[in-house]
Amino acid sequence: MNHLWGIDLGGTKIECVVITFDKKMGTENEFEILGRERIPTESAGGYQHVIGQVVKLVNLVADKIGYRPEKMGIGTPGAIEPSNKLMKNSNSTCLNGMPFEEDLQEALGIELRMVNDANCFAIAETKLGIVQELNEDVETVFGVIMGTGVGGGIVVNGQALIGRHGIAGEWGHNHLHDSGGMCYCGRVGCTETIISGPALERYYHSISHDKRPLEEIVSRYRVGRDHYAEATMKRLYNMFGKGIARIINVLDPAIIVIGGGVGNIEEIYTLGVEEAKQYIFNDTLNTKFLKPKLGDSAGVFGAALLFSNH
Repeated sequence: MNHLWGIDLGGTKIECVVITFDKKMGTENEFEILGRERIPTESAGGYQHVIGQVVKLVNLVADKIGYRPEKMGIGTPGAIEPSNKLMKNSNSTCLNGMPFEEDLQEALGIELRMVNDANCFAIAETKLGIVQELNEDVETVFGVIMGTGVGGGIVVNGQALIGRHGIAGEWGHNHLHDSGGMCYCGRVGCTETIISGPALERYYHSISHDKRPLEEIVSRYRVGRDHYAEATMKRLYNMFGKGIARIINVLDPAIIVIGGGVGNIEEIYTLGVEEAKQYIFNDTLNTKFLKPKLGDSAGVFGAALLFSNH
C-alpha cells in the first residue's frame, strides 16, 4: 500500500495527513485518510521551535497509525529561493532567510519535497478536487487564494510550475492600484492590498469611518441599504477582474479555481468575471471559474501528492 504523507504549514496551525490510494475503492482518484492531526504552529517561539512543532506532529501521527514516513511533501506559506535554498516571502517571518527545507529534513531524517501552499492547493484541486470532476483534458489550471492574503499556484499538465525564482503564480504581488497603499513586501499597490479580506475591510473603514468584518460588509451590500458597502464590493469586482485578466492574458488557463474566504463571495463568479471580460485580450472569456471541492483541506492533500505519480 502506498502511503503518502503531507504537511500544511500555516501561520497559526500545522496539519499533517496520511492518505493512500486503493484500486479496490472504485475510481482511480478515490483515496483513504489513514491519519490526520493538527497542532498550533507557535511561530512566535522562533525558527527552531517551528521545526520542533513539525517533528512533534509527525511523531504524533506516526505513533497513532503505527509507522513512520519515508518521505513527505510540505506546503509552506512562502517559497524557497532556488539559488540558495533559503526560505523567503513567508508570513511566518522567522522562517525567512533560513535553510528550512535542509534543517527540517535533517530533523526528521527523511526526504522532503517543499513547495508554496498555493501550489499545493492548485495540485490538490487538479488531481483530487473539482478539476477531476470535469472529466476532461485540462492543460493549465490557476489556483487562486483570496483570504487574509492573495496568492496563486499554477499547474501545467498535472505538474506544479515553480519558476526560476520560485515565485510562479504570485499574482498577489503584482501592482494593481496605488490606492491599496503599502504592502508588507515593501511595495505600493499590490493586488493583495486591494482584494484581500483585510484590504476590503480597510477600504470600507476608510470611506465609512466604521469598522465592520467582511462578512457583514457583504451582507449589507446584498441588502442594498449601505452605499459604502456597495462601493467596497463594486471595487472588489472591478479590481478582481482587472487583476485576474492579467493572469489570463499571460497563462490563458482552462480553469481558475478560487479558494480562500474572499473566494466564497458568490458575486465574484458572476460580477467579478464580467469585469474580467473587458480586460482580456480576446472577444470572449471561456475560462471556467470554479469553486474548490476540497476547501481548507486542499493544501495538505496537495502536499501529500508531491511524491505521488497519481
